[in-house]
Formats: sequence, C-alpha cells, structure tokens
Amino acid sequence: MKIIGAEHSQVLAAKTARILDAELLSAEFRSFPDGELYVRAEASGDELVIIGSVTNSDSLIQLLLLIDACEAEDLTLVIPYMGYARQDKKFRPGEPISARAVARALSQGTDRVFTINVHEETVLDHFTVPAENISIAESIGDYIRRMIPKNPLVLAPDEGAADFAADVAKSAGCEYDHLQKTRLSGTEVNIAPKNIDAKGRSVIIVDDIISTGGTLAMAAGMLREQGAAEVHAACVHGVFTNGGYARLASANIRSIAASDTIESGASRISAAESIAAALKQR
Repeated sequence: MKIIGAEHSQVLAAKTARILDAELLSAEFRSFPDGELYVRAEASGDELVIIGSVTNSDSLIQLLLLIDACEAEDLTLVIPYMGYARQDKKFRPGEPISARAVARALSQGTDRVFTINVHEETVLDHFTVPAENISIAESIGDYIRRMIPKNPLVLAPDEGAADFAADVAKSAGCEYDHLQKTRLSGTEVNIAPKNIDAKGRSVIIVDDIISTGGTLAMAAGMLREQGAAEVHAACVHGVFTNGGYARLASANIRSIAASDTIESGASRISAAESIAAALKQR
C-alpha cells in the first residue's frame, strides 16, 4: 500500500502511513499566474490511498487533479473533511444539492471512499462507489481521558449531537448529557444540561464541527454561571470561520481541541489511527 496526501492533509497522510508502515509518496502543488492549479504526483501501484480534505473550492479542484494524476489498480480516497457536505438538500428552488455534485465528482477514478464524521451520513448515498463514514469519537474520548481526568462531563451542544457525545463519553469513561435551550423571554434564553448538573464539573462540549463558535461561547458562559469548574471544547472538524477560535478563547474556554481533519494549531487529536484501522479492514 502507498499513501499520498493532498496539500492540506500532508501531516495526516504521514501519520497514517507511519501507522500502517506504508510508503508515503510526495506531490507537487502550485498555481499558474492565471489562478489555475497545478498538481504533479508520481503515484502508481497496485494499492494507492489518497488522503485529502476539501476545505475550500481550490482544495476540491486540487483533489480532483490528484485523483486524475494517480495510476493504481485499486484507488481509495479518504476525505477527512468534506466541504459542501452540509449543503445536502435544496433549501430554495433552483439551488443545487452541492453535496451530491461534489460526491459524484470525487467518485470518478476511485474505487471506494471514506469520510470522517461527515455531517449527515445520507451524503454517502451520492457517491457512485462504495462509501463509508468513520467516526473518531473514540480518539476524542481518549484525549479527554488523558487531558481532563478530574470529574469530566461530556456535553453535546444539542439533542442532535447526543449520540456522538455518548460515543465520546463511553471512550472517556464519563457521564454525558446534552444542552437544552430554554427561552425565558423574547430576548433572553437559558442554556443548561438537560439532566445532569454541571456544578463543580469539568465540562467538555463536543461536536462534529465548530464553525463560528458563537453558540458554544454563549453556552460556556452560562455553564460557568451555573457553577461549572471549567469548560473545554473539542470537535472533529475545527473550521473556526469568522474568528471562531478567538471567540471561544475569549469566552473563558480553558482548552479548544480539534482533530487533524483540518490541519491547524488546534489539531490536538488525530484521525490517523481510525483511518488506518478502516484501511486495514477494507
């Protein structure tokens, strides 16, 4: 097996190759003066794995070019973060289903696809090759167990993320709950755990994606008012748009951890072990 990483997934590709004792291939990425992208990869073999996140439109085009450049009998595509996946339905007449368009495009030239904690697993149905979603809830739970051992409480930001929080908490060996928003008036809301008192607890709010961080920052402030000893945030995909990381850091959140599906300074958790395990079993 040989592994090659797209430009913004090189660290994750290297970690995965190391775990699997696989050959790590390199590629050249640059832009022409007119903005068009250039990719060169001497990548061929019986089994080839491409690891590449779609973090913006350029990275999508780059990944399409990398797929086309690779020559393999068996080509697996791992998409750690799949941009456009949240655009999974028509909200207004005339709109595309962007997740479908991206999935169909990335299916061309590949034999199978893996995603990491994709926002809605129904997106997998749009790929025209076998597609499977990998969860790194266990890795996030391991991180919590190592870094926050004192009286931890895992909280999902809403009921929709409760199953993910349950998986994280199982790995961390702690309790979990989800936050519930109660409207007190036309302008005032209260956010608190539905069933478990946060007083005196080390609270970790976990989610698949942290984008702007606005709701999470508000929840952290209210949890501190309710007596939480400290508040942490952990997610799979640290998007942090519009100053999202700074917003959380200024909200008295003690630590902010994301995985390396989007490589950044917040990448304290790795998806490499989960990817390697899935590749072994394919």
